[in-house]
Amino acid sequence: MSTLLSPPAEAAAAVEPSAETVPAAGLSSGLPGKERPTAARRLGALATLAARAGWKSLAVLLFLALWELGPQYLAAPATRVFLPPLHEVLAAGGRLVDSGQLQSHLQASLTRSVSGFSIAVVAAVALGLVVAWYGWLNSFLNPLLELFRNTATLALLPVFTLLLGIGEESKITIVAYAAFFPVLLNTIAGVRTVDPLLVRAAKSLGLNSFRLFQKVILPSAVPTIFTGIRMAGTSSILVLIAAEMVGAKAGLGYLIVNAQASFLIPDMYAGILTVSVLGLLVNVLLVALERRFSRWRTAVGSGN
Repeated sequence: MSTLLSPPAEAAAAVEPSAETVPAAGLSSGLPGKERPTAARRLGALATLAARAGWKSLAVLLFLALWELGPQYLAAPATRVFLPPLHEVLAAGGRLVDSGQLQSHLQASLTRSVSGFSIAVVAAVALGLVVAWYGWLNSFLNPLLELFRNTATLALLPVFTLLLGIGEESKITIVAYAAFFPVLLNTIAGVRTVDPLLVRAAKSLGLNSFRLFQKVILPSAVPTIFTGIRMAGTSSILVLIAAEMVGAKAGLGYLIVNAQASFLIPDMYAGILTVSVLGLLVNVLLVALERRFSRWRTAVGSGN
């Protein structure tokens, strides 16, 4: 009976193809089956990133092209004196770099901005944590903080100049003042918006105040704090440039106003372009630091 049900050996051999006659799945050009899809995915990812980068930079490229071609072909000849094309501005910047003037002015501005910005961040984060943690202190200081926050920083520039002179102290102080309040207010907001359930759970586990700040409060408030830090970084650069225009002998603000007074218009635009690039680099650096200190959020999100 078993011999009737089992297929003949020749039929079985005909039904089951030999491994020698069927090419292995996914083998092509000597690559293993998983390598070709992986390489294709990588190429696709690179193409997608290139397309996104090109799309994001398209507006900037169009603006630069308009800056180059507009004064030459769209504006009146007299306008080119006050709005030179981009290549003349870049050439003026190259001359400033060759002579070392741009580096010295940039170093002076960076020293002032970094000093004032660092003082403001340390003081504002420390005070913000204390004010946010103690409700009575927040209600007591909030009217005064709102008063100073709504006072334009540049309106106080003559005060800082009269009290501290036109030296480095006044520049660093006004930068610290401009950067202080965005960081302070965002620190207070970040601490006060921490989930109370997390605080209660941490206290139920026996964490003391220091460990509670280290493990719960600060990590939860980091994104909001860095929002204030990024705002403060932009404000510190803008205020410093304005302060250097009023009374200084070095710095990007001094370079811009001195070039304008000397009718060196391409040099003036080269200084303005340097300020724009500096602000962009500062923002990129702060975003990278925010990602570095917020890695725990990415780790939590990736597990879902």
